[in-house]
Amino acid sequence: MAPLTAAAIAAASFTAAPAASAAQICTSARNPALATKMSKDIALSYRGRTSHVGVEVVDPAPGIGVTCGLNNTWRFYSASTVKATILAALLRKAHEQHRSLSAKEKSEAWSMITVSGNNAATYLWNDVGMSWLQHFLNLAHMTHTTLGTGGHWGLTLETAYDESLLLQLLVNPNSVLTPSARSYELYLMANVIASQRWGTPAGVPSGFTVHVKNGWLPVSGYGWFINSLGAFTKTGQTYTVDILTDRNSTMSYGVTTVQDIAQVINRDLHSSAASRVLPSAPSATWGRPDETIPATRPARLPRPTR
Repeated sequence: MAPLTAAAIAAASFTAAPAASAAQICTSARNPALATKMSKDIALSYRGRTSHVGVEVVDPAPGIGVTCGLNNTWRFYSASTVKATILAALLRKAHEQHRSLSAKEKSEAWSMITVSGNNAATYLWNDVGMSWLQHFLNLAHMTHTTLGTGGHWGLTLETAYDESLLLQLLVNPNSVLTPSARSYELYLMANVIASQRWGTPAGVPSGFTVHVKNGWLPVSGYGWFINSLGAFTKTGQTYTVDILTDRNSTMSYGVTTVQDIAQVINRDLHSSAASRVLPSAPSATWGRPDETIPATRPARLPRPTR
């Protein structure tokens, strides 16, 4: 199946996504009223849009203690969000081999995360190797993630739940990633270029450091996959948000869907914040797929599931 052309994507006719039930999206033993409000607001935030969405939110802060999961086991093609997994797997591999990253690996990691370099991702995907990538997924308990085949890392299947597990490994002490590995990956995610800092950061209060990795890819039959992983940190407080989407007619349409959802999440979690990160305006680079996928997708490649 050939990738959709820009014209075909723009003309694609998708029916509106089924409305979400707000009842079970968010839970909080500490603040049930907040969980109820967030559930309603998330459900309303993309009403009437064609986008299919998967969302996971974790904010353990005292007085909040909220976890949200909307379609969090639906599987989406990763596009470039898998680059965060590639780097984490590389860091785990180096740790088990009792070594530091080579100068080449550091250079490629910087490119892969901060400018979403595809050649760098391909180099590190091969450098880590499929067995080590899978080893990391096993350690991280990312059991719903299926690695792309034929070297097509962007056609990895992932869920919002699994991506949240990855983000939690980055922001919390654990036995899978060392403190230095976690700091290194978060540092790179904090230095993503301005034109790629859209998505989950929309509406984050000032004072938080934004760590983000996004993905954007059109796939025939599914429209644009627009995904955003965000970890937000400041002294004494950390929370994570990841939003995965498909059935978007254009990249801009999908970014709007993600940012509309992110804004209500960030607003509800921090209702008193005076200053916030503004949603990203369309960039001249939007509309360019972040990976070249095969004209004929391998029949054995798993497909997104609902």
